[in-house]
Amino acid sequence: MTVDVTVVGGGISGLACARAVRDAGGSARVLDRGRRPGGRLASRTIDGRPVDLGASYFVVGDDRRFARVVADWEARGIARSWTDTFSAIDADGIETRKTGPMRWSAPAGLRSLALDLADGLDLESGRTVEHAAPFRVDGRDAGEVVLAMPEPQARRLADGIPVSPQEWEPVIAVALRWEERRWPVDLHGAFINGDPDVAFLADDGDRRGDGAPVLVVHTTGERAARHLDDPDAAIAPVTAAARRLLRIDVEPIAAHAHRWTFARPVRTTGEPFFRSPGLSVCGDAWGESAAVRTAWASGDALGRALAGS
Repeated sequence: MTVDVTVVGGGISGLACARAVRDAGGSARVLDRGRRPGGRLASRTIDGRPVDLGASYFVVGDDRRFARVVADWEARGIARSWTDTFSAIDADGIETRKTGPMRWSAPAGLRSLALDLADGLDLESGRTVEHAAPFRVDGRDAGEVVLAMPEPQARRLADGIPVSPQEWEPVIAVALRWEERRWPVDLHGAFINGDPDVAFLADDGDRRGDGAPVLVVHTTGERAARHLDDPDAAIAPVTAAARRLLRIDVEPIAAHAHRWTFARPVRTTGEPFFRSPGLSVCGDAWGESAAVRTAWASGDALGRALAGS
């Protein structure tokens, strides 16, 4: 049976698009190549607990529609306000505290928010799409086709897609576990300035609220680019950098690396989405700044446009 909209990509943007279509009375199907939806809202179970390996947090911003979604998540206990204070640490380990917008997290990992958005949708996981065209996916009727993914991936699926090429930066996320916390309890998260290996780190136990002695460290784009074929090779330099920056005097007891070839766009388009007859694109590159809220808003706006609402 042909649906009104086929969304390729089960990250937050694709799920928001499908939900907007459905909420407007249309029909939508989501095809995702992963075992579970989520995209870069990725949480992986490591040593018995979910660890956020993709997006580190989200900010609500001034989008009233997204704010209502977050308020519902909070009311049901699946999202929590985390912290408005991060550190800035320079390459010598000198720390400065910075107050900013409230960052939000999820007790069960950020993927749980994607799973909540996916609830009740027609979703096919483990589905690899080979080719997309206006109104067609892998040669079959698909209604309006939405590619909810980074532009380089969309271009691989759709020949001649009329979207300007976008540059994306890679990241390798390294989860490090100690027997006990070896850093200040009020660290929360930190932006690292001037280090060749590490750009950001987060206290995952603080973020999740269970106090686990786990750090998740995001590499610089330069370090990630050197290890895309072997992400585990980034563990040693990233561990050394994290220990030096936080003055941790013992090695972690476990480590796990995850590669993101297209982690974040170098710049965004300023437009909410791309739409053409039968084939559209949405995601966090289609807005004013790359963020979780941008990805949700892009998909939601495109879904409502396709549904005529």
